[in-house]
Amino acid sequence: MKALVTGGGGFLGSAIVSALRKRGDTVSTIQRGDYPFLTTLGAKVLQGDLTRFDDVDAAASDCDVVFHVAAKAGVWGDYEAYYKANVVATKNVIKACQKHNINHLVYTSTPSVVFDGRSEEGIDESKPYTKKFFNAYQKTKMEAEKRILDFNSSSLKTVALRPHLIWGPGDRHLAPRIIERAKTGRLRLVGKLENRVDSCYIDNAVQAHLLAADNLQKNGVCAGKAYFISNNEPVTMPYLINKILAAANLPPVTKRLNENMAYVLGATFERIYSLFNITQEPVMTRFVARQLSTSHWFDLTAAQQDLKYQPLISIDEGMKRLREALTTA
Repeated sequence: MKALVTGGGGFLGSAIVSALRKRGDTVSTIQRGDYPFLTTLGAKVLQGDLTRFDDVDAAASDCDVVFHVAAKAGVWGDYEAYYKANVVATKNVIKACQKHNINHLVYTSTPSVVFDGRSEEGIDESKPYTKKFFNAYQKTKMEAEKRILDFNSSSLKTVALRPHLIWGPGDRHLAPRIIERAKTGRLRLVGKLENRVDSCYIDNAVQAHLLAADNLQKNGVCAGKAYFISNNEPVTMPYLINKILAAANLPPVTKRLNENMAYVLGATFERIYSLFNITQEPVMTRFVARQLSTSHWFDLTAAQQDLKYQPLISIDEGMKRLREALTTA
């Protein structure tokens, strides 16, 4: 396999690069930043901007599969910035695939594309895209996923994966944010404590991406489809958060916030931040309030049947590895 990984310097992207190189695949990457460790892994590295087609064009040359992992993530920010990073970049990736006759494209999406603010308990991929968007990230990721799947054809087989809450050693978002808020006393549990959530250990997310690419190159059963990906171990939000805190040798969080109060606070923060053009992410938004106070766990039957996906690393084993990584950091 000759693969291009967009966003190769990121948490998931770099893990995919590493896994591809370990099994002997040729890998190129493109990302905005300079990440010397990618060269150490044996990847061909291009520092570029996915919103510029010429950069994507140069990176895609001589590849037969693309892992489009790069995205602008977050719960707050200017719509135009998200549109460029998530939609325009995806258009350029598709265009480059067509120009270079690349036949296989794996896209990293998110379950947020179907989240409408209500609990998701054992839902599968038949749930339609939401029409209620809480932020630009949701909307632009939905637009990008839809475009990816709409372009599926015999000449360009595409698949979208929706991993939920990826974590593990090297995580720069979920675990660090929980740990930082706990240390500063700003961490709260929101809503009902029995709500369950799925998460995805990094190795499992990587495995799903490789299985999808291999499937596209073989029988292509997954072509044109989206798949939820997780550890398939739904646990309560307090359990997941406190496991991460324990891995960092921090005490469990016990302070709670009513879900309606959290939503009102989020809406208030959003109005204030919009009024004064504050770009920093608010401590609470409507999206975060709803995410923290509802259930999110998924039926993985489709991924199990089509991709032969089975999580390799359990939550307990993943937490042991996270603890080791945090201890030695």
